[in-house]
Amino acid sequence: MFTMYAIPNCDTVKKARTYLEKKKKDYEFVDFKKCQPTVEDIKRWAAAFGELPVNKKGLTYKKYKEEYEALSEAKKIKFIQEHASMIKRPILEKKGKVLAFGFEEEAYSKIK
Repeated sequence: MFTMYAIPNCDTVKKARTYLEKKKKDYEFVDFKKCQPTVEDIKRWAAAFGELPVNKKGLTYKKYKEEYEALSEAKKIKFIQEHASMIKRPILEKKGKVLAFGFEEEAYSKIK
């Protein structure tokens, strides 16, 4: 079973969920608004992403860019926890292994 970390009203997330449902892939949905990501989650995603998993094109990042960029790495992680809508989403995992950030049908089609 897959785990999808995201917020439900995001258009990209809706596309990813629709794709998984059409392909009859079972997944657990973890809503950032109801279940704040842990420090370990953010570090795991950063390791897979190659940097902190921030959507730099998103409105939340743009709103807090100056404040966020001035922080140390540890404080950035805490900031991301408190402002989870700035995380690039959805994040798709299986058994704790990150499979995808965002949604691209081609990438999802390779997921087993």
